[in-house]
Formats: sequence, structure tokens, C-alpha cells
Amino acid sequence: MLSFTSNGQRIAFLDEGEGKPILLIHGFASNARTNWVNPGWVDTLVKAGRRVVALDNRGHGASDKPHMVDAYRPAVMADDARNLLVHLGIQRADVMGYSMGARIAAFLALAHPEMIRTLVFGGLGYGIVTGVGPWGPVVDALETDHPEALTDPVGIMFRKFADQTKSDRVALAACMRATRQPIPADDLASLRVPLLIAVGEKDDIAGSATALADLIPGAEVLDIPKRDHMLAVGDKVYKAGVLDFLARRGRD
Repeated sequence: MLSFTSNGQRIAFLDEGEGKPILLIHGFASNARTNWVNPGWVDTLVKAGRRVVALDNRGHGASDKPHMVDAYRPAVMADDARNLLVHLGIQRADVMGYSMGARIAAFLALAHPEMIRTLVFGGLGYGIVTGVGPWGPVVDALETDHPEALTDPVGIMFRKFADQTKSDRVALAACMRATRQPIPADDLASLRVPLLIAVGEKDDIAGSATALADLIPGAEVLDIPKRDHMLAVGDKVYKAGVLDFLARRGRD
């Protein structure tokens, strides 16, 4: 992967294909390869004539992994995304985030709407307002030396995922403590960029996609059939829906 420096942190990223750029921002405990390359997103978008840029968020993948909570405030992580676009000379892009990545994308769009052509929130609905959670069991699961004693299903899920991706669990715990910051409904209602909210029908983490869309003028909802929070990521309905949305709403 390529890399650049954002606010003192080395951020790894990939840059593939040609055409209108789309920035992909992955979810918690994941990375660009796990979230976007392996499920076929990068290949799908490149074949659709897109330039695909995807970063490893700080604390994840091949990027630097500070252990301070303040290093993971959503506005700070959104600034990494903005700085990457600036580094690549991209003035305006489509942006898709999944779960935590959707929250980061929202902070980016609210701070720099002029840089956003269209916006896709994957795996995050009204939980962006409420903060979802509780996330204490996830932090506990990441920090424990005895994962066999865990009982909380969400904590177990994220601990297994963190171990699978060989993540720095101290960095992830700091990230979890910082990034669940809710966004006020009134702030989200001010968004004026075309928005698609894509959530699995069995996702019990994201919150309601419809309730979030009701806040934001012109927002569209894509229900991903029979998929939960983890399995929705690479779903063919999700991919087809995003390609259709980009074709209809991202023409300028």
C-alpha cells in the first residue's frame, strides 16, 4: 500500500483505477483490504469506471496505531480522509463509509460539503444519532486477556474480528472509546449532498435506515435482504444498489 502523513500519523491507502474518484472508509477493527478489497468492492468499482481510493484508518491495518483516546475523535479521523483527498489532488469525490466509516464520512461531509459529490452510509442508520451501543462490553472484550470468559455476544463478535485481522487491540479500545460520538439530528438534517443509507435487514447494530432518512432531505434507503452487520458488507444487492445510486445521483 501507499502512505502519506496526516497530522503526524502515517496513513496507508490504496489508489486504483481511473475515472471519477470514490473514497472508501472502512469500519471498526477492519481495514481497506478486509472491508473493500476482499469482498470485491474495489474490483466492482474499478470495472464500473471509477478511481477507487481506500485508506486504512489510523489504528487499523498498515496505518499508525496511537494508543491515546484523543487521537481517534471522529473529527480527527475525518480530517485524515480529507487530507488524503488533498494529498492526491482530488477536489471532489463520492464517499462511502461502512459502520464507523459511515460516521467518519458524515463528519467529513458536515465539515467539507464542497468536497462531497455523493455520500453512502453502509451499516449505519439512526445509530449515528443515538450513538448505538452500549459499547463498554466491546472495550472490555478487546482489553481482556481471557477471551474465553466473555459472554456479551457483540463483544465476542468484535474480539474475534480483531483477532482475525491481527489488530492492535489497545489501539482499537482507544478508538472505540472515542468514535461513538453521536451526531445531533439537526446537524444531519443540514446535509444537502445526495445520500444513500444501506443497512442489512438483520443488522441489530446500525439502527433504522428509514428513521435516519426521514431526517435528511432527499436521502434514499437500501435494505439489504437477509444480512446482518457483518455479512451485508459484500452483498450483491448492496453493490448493485450503490452502482445504481452513483449512476443516478453522481453525474455532476
